[in-house]
Amino acid sequence: MSGGTVTLFVCGDVMLGRGVDQILARPGDPALREGYVTDARSYVSMAEAVNGPIPAPVDPSWPWGEALGLLESGGPDVRIVNLETSVTCSDTFEPGKAVHYRMHPANLPALTVARPDVCVLSNNHVLDFGGAGLEETLDVLHGAGLRTAGAGRSAEEAYAPVALPLPHGGRVLVFALGAGSSGVPAAWAATADRPGVAHVPALSPTAAAEAVRHIRQVKRADDLVVVSVHWGSNWGYAVPRDQRRFAHALVDGGADVVHGHSSHHPRPVEVHRGRLILHGCGDFIDDCEGIPGYEQYRDDLRLACFVTVAADTGELVGLRMVPLLARRMRLEAAPPEDRTWLHATLDGISHGVHLALEADGALTLTKPVTRAAR
Repeated sequence: MSGGTVTLFVCGDVMLGRGVDQILARPGDPALREGYVTDARSYVSMAEAVNGPIPAPVDPSWPWGEALGLLESGGPDVRIVNLETSVTCSDTFEPGKAVHYRMHPANLPALTVARPDVCVLSNNHVLDFGGAGLEETLDVLHGAGLRTAGAGRSAEEAYAPVALPLPHGGRVLVFALGAGSSGVPAAWAATADRPGVAHVPALSPTAAAEAVRHIRQVKRADDLVVVSVHWGSNWGYAVPRDQRRFAHALVDGGADVVHGHSSHHPRPVEVHRGRLILHGCGDFIDDCEGIPGYEQYRDDLRLACFVTVAADTGELVGLRMVPLLARRMRLEAAPPEDRTWLHATLDGISHGVHLALEADGALTLTKPVTRAAR
């Protein structure tokens, strides 16, 4: 924290399972139960067919690539990632799911190398290996000193925020929710006596009011609130009306940043009452390289997002998004032409804001933030 501001690092889905797990030092069982792929190593082969050999086994830092340098130079006070995989040795595949993600617990250094302050788990893959797989995931993460939000052994644990103290005396509170619109099954909702996720069946006014109630129960005057939400479909730039209304209600109720994820590519940026809403951060780390289809959305382009807010009010001070390129299951600096394409795309679809392409290739907000009392 410096100059009365707090900088947060947020990104899209971090999926270190399946094919990524297979290139790490301790790959788990590669068996899959997908319609066309039965071995996770096939995803490695597809990536290599497109961009060349991957020197497996790779160092734990490999999947993050250039992002680790950005984290060090960007100096965020808080690092938040959506961990979209279970961390388990379980072979109990969740029935009725087309895709299952798991990372071997021995490969956890591939996550801890980025030093996340919060791992969001409210997504549609954390229970891919059932309640036992989720409990093992929690045990492994907590055993490594990692904090989690959005899933737990009970509803109380799943809906509770992570509270991170700040030097000025306040806190960053990170709440996390998983919406049915992103494919989180209703049966995965945590209850008083069943592990699961902080589930939102629909992005309705009632669900928004319940989320706001949770915020107001915990938030103090000098706290900053981040709500991380797994919502929406995989593809497309349109943001449904109910999603925008839900995000606005969160801000009106006390959220300072809405960190949206689930889509495989970035979606619109919005500022509501001086607070940032990221409707979709896109994928960040995964094994989808080489899978054909939807090329027009350039899901190989990823964004490292640095959000700076005023420590005393939570109002947005600045947004810096650095484009990266997924190649050989590693994040590289995006070429100039790709940065230009991503800038034009996001600037054209975002709500009420404009983005600038800086000389160093980062995307930043240019339109002054509209401030409003809450």
